[in-house]
Amino acid sequence: MDTRFIRGIIPPIVTPITEDERIDEGLLRNLVDFVIEGGCSGILAFGSNGEFYMMEEAEMEEALKIMVDQCAGRVPIYMGVGAIRTSKCVRLARMGVRLGARSVSILQPMFLRPTEEELKQHFRTIAAAVPEVPVLLYNNPGRCGYAMSQDLVQELAHSIPNLVGMKDSSGDLTQTMEFVRRNADISFKVLSGKDTLIYSGLGVGAVGAVCSTANYLPELVCSIYERYVAGDIKGSLEAQLRLNPIRLATDKSSFPVATKDLANLVGMKVGRPYLPTMPSPAAQMENLRQSLIDGGFDVVE
Repeated sequence: MDTRFIRGIIPPIVTPITEDERIDEGLLRNLVDFVIEGGCSGILAFGSNGEFYMMEEAEMEEALKIMVDQCAGRVPIYMGVGAIRTSKCVRLARMGVRLGARSVSILQPMFLRPTEEELKQHFRTIAAAVPEVPVLLYNNPGRCGYAMSQDLVQELAHSIPNLVGMKDSSGDLTQTMEFVRRNADISFKVLSGKDTLIYSGLGVGAVGAVCSTANYLPELVCSIYERYVAGDIKGSLEAQLRLNPIRLATDKSSFPVATKDLANLVGMKVGRPYLPTMPSPAAQMENLRQSLIDGGFDVVE
C-alpha cells in the first residue's frame, strides 16, 4: 500500500457556513485553493476544527464532494471520522472513500471511556470496512478525555494491514517519540497534532503535522516543514517561533472559534462557527488581531 503521500502540513480545514448554517460552497472552494496554493500537502476534512460534531451526514457528504471537486487531485484529501458509534464510523469512512478520500483518520470515541479491548474492536471494524485505503488513528486526549496508550497503538499497528500511521495531539513529545520508536519497524507514519510542536515533532521522527493554523497562515506553517526537510534547521525553528505566539493566543477563545476568527482577520472569509459557539468577544478579537500584527502579518479591517 502506497503511503508516501502521508507527509507534510495538512490543515484540518474549517467548514465555511452561511448565516443560516448551510455549507457555503463558494467560500469552501476558495479555502481549498488558498491552503493548496499556500503549500499544504493535503487536506483533512472534518477534523476537530472542521466542526464535524456539528454536522449531519448529508452535510458532510455535500462538503466533501465540494472539496474533492475543487481539489481536483492536486493534494490528497483525508476523511476524518469522529463519531461515537462504530457503525456510524463505518458508514462515514465508506462514504469518504466512495467520494474520493485517499485516507481515513479515526478519532477515538468521545464522551465514553472505552476499555482497550473495546477500542481495538472499534478501530479494527472501521479499518476492515475500507481495506483499499490507508487508515490513521487520531489520538486527542484533550477533547476525548482519555489517550490511546503506546501498547494499544503498537498492537493495532502491527496487526491491522491498512493501519499505517496516526496523528498525535497529546502534546507530549515523549509520547510522540514512543509512537515513532515502537512502530519504526513497519514504517508507521506519525503526524504531530500540536501546531506549537511541528519543529519538535520532526526532530523526533514525525513525517509532518496536522495544523489548524494552516487554515490562515499556510505559507508560514508549511515553511517550518519545508525548511526542516531541506536541512535548514535554524530557519525551521525561526518559523516555528514566529508561529507560536499566534497559536497560543487562540487559547483564550472557546474551542474552535479562533481558527475561523483568524482566517477572517487575514481576509479569508469563512463565516461564523456553528451555534452555540460564537465568534470571540471584542477583547479577544483584539488579542488575536494583535498577535497577527506582532507576527508581521497584515490584518483586514
